[in-house]
Amino acid sequence: MAKRRQTKRVKQGVVDALGQINPNAAGIDIGGEEVYVAVPPDRDEESVRSFPTFTADLQRLADWLKDCHIDTVAMESTGVYWIPLYEILEERGFQVCLVNARHLKNVSGRKTDVLDCQWIQQLHTYGLLSPSFRPPEQIVAIRSLVRHREMLVQYRSAHIQHMQKALTQMNLRLTNVLSDITGVTGLKIIRAIVAGERNPRVLAGFRESGCKKSEAEIAKSLEGHYKREHLFALKQALELYDFYDRQLRECDAELEVLYQQFDPPKDPGTPPPTPRQAKRRKNQAHFDLATALYRMTGMDLTQIDGLDALTVQKVLSETGTDMSMWPTVKHFASWLRLCPNNKITGGKIIQTGVQPTQNRASSALRVAAASLKRSDSALGAYYRRMRTRHGAPSAITATAHKLARIIYFMLKERKPYHDFGADYYEQQYRTRVLRNMNRQAAKLGFRLEPVVREVS
Repeated sequence: MAKRRQTKRVKQGVVDALGQINPNAAGIDIGGEEVYVAVPPDRDEESVRSFPTFTADLQRLADWLKDCHIDTVAMESTGVYWIPLYEILEERGFQVCLVNARHLKNVSGRKTDVLDCQWIQQLHTYGLLSPSFRPPEQIVAIRSLVRHREMLVQYRSAHIQHMQKALTQMNLRLTNVLSDITGVTGLKIIRAIVAGERNPRVLAGFRESGCKKSEAEIAKSLEGHYKREHLFALKQALELYDFYDRQLRECDAELEVLYQQFDPPKDPGTPPPTPRQAKRRKNQAHFDLATALYRMTGMDLTQIDGLDALTVQKVLSETGTDMSMWPTVKHFASWLRLCPNNKITGGKIIQTGVQPTQNRASSALRVAAASLKRSDSALGAYYRRMRTRHGAPSAITATAHKLARIIYFMLKERKPYHDFGADYYEQQYRTRVLRNMNRQAAKLGFRLEPVVREVS
């Protein structure tokens, strides 16, 4: 007789009828020139109105919402068009729900701005929209400057390539003897060339004592064809490089002012970072960034292996310092897109893997994870083991996930980070493997015994 197939018990929740959670809700469809707003039909004769995007018109929009007794407003995060309206509505006391545009896909059919704002208002009325995360205003100001600084670094890097191109066209093989032409030696030589110096031996005399190549090798690389058009291109590329370097210094000065507006930590979880006397690396801040970040958080996150001050700044400018915005560390990792998104249907996993994302904090953690390749730390040993098992991309994601968890618990529980080293991690891993093997052998009726090797 065939066995009766047992039905799988599924935990069931109580499903209530769909009710209005936000009865005083409005929906806004953002555009570059016009904004369409929908309110409940019983609030005004015209339940949908359009307003231009000038500031006076946006203030008039807020007045109309007040007259309609609206408490909460939902809008799409369309480009940067939403920012002025968002700030005005927040100042006027509305609860603004900024929603990812992917979560607002309309039903199939005609698509107009009027239908879009009505659809947003309807979804928000029934509580079907989840607001996107937006950090506090102080963090938003720092985030804007951090993103602007990153753009300046990219623009400056483009002009380094322009200098390399001009040198190559004149067959000045400076890149063959110097690892970085914008170092001390490289910039001195380029400035001398722009000033009119052509003698290779004189140019090679600008060599710094720490340079690996000799003066003779550098002089040999500077024998080329100095053509007028290429010298002009080199001159302008150098001027643009210097211009963006000055812009970076001004941006760092403004960032330092913003960090000083934070109150000193009252209950620091770690001692302040010790000032480092090492030589400043390229693209690093022109002020004591580690101390400024400690003033903002009360924790020295640069203790974590793989994280320097710039990486910590990039992460905190996106996430903020209040980890209570995420109920658990799993929510935090999910927001960073550092955990798998399993799609299950019919009891089977049909798709797995990490979702693609443009989250800047996630990108910074991935870069930090990749830098642990040769680190003699527990995180470095973890990265190497994961890379052996799953490959480099998966190892970077897994290590970035572990870095995110460490940051979360350090900021939430105010506990310092302790690295026990690669040897401790390997010993813990060996103990865990042996425990699992002994448990599996016991289930099969066997027992593991160590092999005693005879010493000859």
